[in-house]
Amino acid sequence: MGRVYRCNLHIHTCLSPCGSLDMHPASIVSACRDAGLDMIAVTDHNASENVRYVQEAARKTGLVVIPGMELCTREEVHILALFERLDQLEALQDIVYEHLSGVNDERVFGVQAVVNEHGEVEGFNEHLLIAATELSLEDAVRHIHGLDGLAVPSHIDRTAFGVIGQLGFVPNDVPFDALEVSCRMGVKQARREYPELAGYTMITSSDAHELVDIGRACTRFFIDSPTFPEIRLAFKKSLGRYCLE
Repeated sequence: MGRVYRCNLHIHTCLSPCGSLDMHPASIVSACRDAGLDMIAVTDHNASENVRYVQEAARKTGLVVIPGMELCTREEVHILALFERLDQLEALQDIVYEHLSGVNDERVFGVQAVVNEHGEVEGFNEHLLIAATELSLEDAVRHIHGLDGLAVPSHIDRTAFGVIGQLGFVPNDVPFDALEVSCRMGVKQARREYPELAGYTMITSSDAHELVDIGRACTRFFIDSPTFPEIRLAFKKSLGRYCLE
């Protein structure tokens, strides 16, 4: 029997160089529970190492954590890559690192900390995670779908790193599974601003980089349970599942 679940599918951790160091797994889970969220996706910039620790921190809390990443294409378009299993995300991670150049300078770009569920630092990611990969938009989506994931362009209404801001339009020959709009615009306004995108499912997320941001936006899904397969059905508006706008 379906019901409404509150989901935030775009949250960063302290692994993202622009993320607050307070965004470690245990604190994220605590903030998500305080915000009344049922499911989240951890989506660090071009990286995935903290996902397993957020999942561990959420174990036995009732909060569902699905594996994700915010991949930056060579066109500097951000795409949320969402998966059912951690091994699928790790396979994408291998592809991303093969196509990502540069070494991080903490003094310039920020710390990229890998932190476990107990708040202990496991290490630091040395890749230049803030950079764009060499993957084209089309190739990035192809790889995500090849691993049975969902591809959702991030904050399409933003000038920086949004697909419309970078390309001027949403290419209809790239099979996106949904579109994300920023919480500053929201889905209702996006429907008015972008009538040409009426055929797409739209979601909104917090894009949280600090703890105070986590509860500022979510998408309400009418689904049977807070799981990845149900999100896929909702994106397709299939079998009675859908996103409330």
